[in-house]
Amino acid sequence: MTPCPRVRASRKLSGVSYSLRGPLAAQAERMRAAGEDVLALNLGDPAAYGLPPAREVVQAVREHLDHSCGYSAAAGLPEARDAVARHYRDKGLDTVRSCDVYLGNGVSELAPLSLHALLDPLDQVLIPAPDYPMWTASVVMAGGRPVHYPCDEASDWCPDPADIARRVTDRTRAIVVINPNNPTGAVWPRGILDGIADIARRRGLVLLADEIYADFLYDGTSHTPLATCAPDVPCLTFGGLSKRSRIPGYRMGWLALTGCRGPASDYVAALETLASLRLCPNVPAQRAVETALRVDDTRALTAPGGALRLRRDHLWHLLADVPGVRAVKPHGAFYVFPRVMAGHYRPSDDESLAADLLHEERLFVVPGSGLGPVRPGHLRMVTLPPPHILTEAVARLARFLDRRSTTRPSTPNQDRPERLCRRPCEERRPPP
Repeated sequence: MTPCPRVRASRKLSGVSYSLRGPLAAQAERMRAAGEDVLALNLGDPAAYGLPPAREVVQAVREHLDHSCGYSAAAGLPEARDAVARHYRDKGLDTVRSCDVYLGNGVSELAPLSLHALLDPLDQVLIPAPDYPMWTASVVMAGGRPVHYPCDEASDWCPDPADIARRVTDRTRAIVVINPNNPTGAVWPRGILDGIADIARRRGLVLLADEIYADFLYDGTSHTPLATCAPDVPCLTFGGLSKRSRIPGYRMGWLALTGCRGPASDYVAALETLASLRLCPNVPAQRAVETALRVDDTRALTAPGGALRLRRDHLWHLLADVPGVRAVKPHGAFYVFPRVMAGHYRPSDDESLAADLLHEERLFVVPGSGLGPVRPGHLRMVTLPPPHILTEAVARLARFLDRRSTTRPSTPNQDRPERLCRRPCEERRPPP
């Protein structure tokens, strides 16, 4: 029998990875299946950590199942799109109408769709570093080239608009903003966003605003929708129910268009074509949109005494007491991005560090190198688990690092991340 020729994978995939659910995650699952006690702090899934959705949201789906068997319109049910439009008008985006809203099976469906409609081969998209790897992968799969702009750990993980402006070329088509940020938990202030909007305005770029964590804010921090800084610039604002309503399994997200009428009409037509090709979003999940946007219980979770606030505080304080570990305090989302300091330990590359943590201590966290070009030694940890699980996780991390210690500090590290900042990001100014 003649052997079958080898089937090769697409060369495009050479630039695609997803460390949150990559080989390390598969190994963690195998270890769990074998009965090992693995603590996984890799996925931002509230439902997995004892934070169920509001009963009204689930009930809205149940009540409409019998009427959700057929297709909806390609962009979504009119009543769901209208609810999202009202949601953004309440946030100050007065021009958003239901026809400006496209529903999808999560932002992870809509982000690639928006890029396929925009990019020609080798077009460039500016993406923050660190980033949520879906954005980098989606640019590559759409034939584009991701260009990362750094976020400064010493300035609360904020970027410098002047640096972003220097990275714009004649091939640049869009700027991605992830705010509140995954993986750092940073919330970028108005001045930074105004600077980014001005770059897009002057260079004719599209803004892609990933604001899926806009409702998760701590310590009195406010969130500014990027589109409010750029009403005259084509801006796609991405949101959804996965985090806000704690129903990631329902796969319900959306994008809202602002500043797109007129000059971006061809782009909007391409979006409509691609939305039609996938037939329609998940219809049962669309039935939850109106109720979910009316029932908002995230503030109770993030306020002082709320479950998410307590868990964030607990993990951050635990990490601050591990010698040689630094972590900027997150003010949004539900992640922390600690760094193992050089000179205290002998960490190898981030992937090896995370792999060794899994094998030696049964602790699964995401290596920073899987989240874009960042300084070595970073790990992403979710703040969602209950305090006793977070305590055990940090105990395993501390035990692991103690075995690799090269120096022994005389006193435990009590430095708070704010002391590391050269200047707070609120003081950063956009480029002239």
